[in-house]
Amino acid sequence: MRRREFIMLAGTAAAWPVVARARTYPARPVHIIVGYGAGGSNDIFARLIGQWLSERLHQPFIIENRPGAGTNIATEAVVAAAPDGYTLLMANPANAINATLYKRLEFVFLRDIVPVVRMIRQPLIMMVNPLVPAKTVSEFIDYAKANPGKINMASAGIGSINHLTGELFKMMTGISAVQVPYRGAGPALTDLLGGQADLLFGGMVSSIDHVKAGKLRALAVTTAKRSEALPDIPAVSEFVPGYEASDWFGLGTPKGTPAEIIDILDNEVNAGLADPRLTARISDLGGTVFPGSSADFGKLIADETEKWAKVINFAGIKAV
Repeated sequence: MRRREFIMLAGTAAAWPVVARARTYPARPVHIIVGYGAGGSNDIFARLIGQWLSERLHQPFIIENRPGAGTNIATEAVVAAAPDGYTLLMANPANAINATLYKRLEFVFLRDIVPVVRMIRQPLIMMVNPLVPAKTVSEFIDYAKANPGKINMASAGIGSINHLTGELFKMMTGISAVQVPYRGAGPALTDLLGGQADLLFGGMVSSIDHVKAGKLRALAVTTAKRSEALPDIPAVSEFVPGYEASDWFGLGTPKGTPAEIIDILDNEVNAGLADPRLTARISDLGGTVFPGSSADFGKLIADETEKWAKVINFAGIKAV
């Protein structure tokens, strides 16, 4: 009898640190590392989620911007951090793209970062300046094929999501366009507005006001379905079956972070994605809630890594 009681007590005692750790997390401020500067979609959505988590978990969730090297600087910082749930990464398509784009990285994303929760999906807008005669995707394809190599396709830089989204379009339609990389989405958008560029697959947050004002012509959105923010604009897939590309956002954490902490973050973020106040704000910014578990997010990252690897290899894209 005593031996049985001892075994039961020993098992209970072994579980105490796990239970205590879950009950006390977070006991101090948590940092969410963003691989871009302030003001873009990654930063804005990180701040929305951070504010929600701060209110729910009663500790500050601090957004820390570490731009550079296509988000690799931010990722390296999180990989090197203690796996205790106090350093999180705002993960996005660049993390899937960079696995193929960069031949020498100090980390393997799928191995060294644990997916916590996926959160938001956002389309890009396929836009042309008003001087381009095409008013639909079909007309643009015909126009590009009649003018091979004469279309300037702006991007936020080599390997950026809008670059790869455009290359996927080229790959699936057979058109020819000259990719013109800029130092960020802002300069690319400026030149599209000024007529120096013909085409841009631009982010919703930075582009939607220009589209609504008639300064740029939106031909389509890049998600599989139309966006609630621009319901009258078709999806590219309505003209190019099977086409899909999007910005997506989720949280990652260093390998070795306790499962119970991941569960807390997963549950709290998904509670936010079900809250009408937060979902309305996300929708206002052109995003769509994209709830899912850690496993769901892990599958998304793996699938996106494979998808963009095919595009990078097809187009012969190399990081500079």
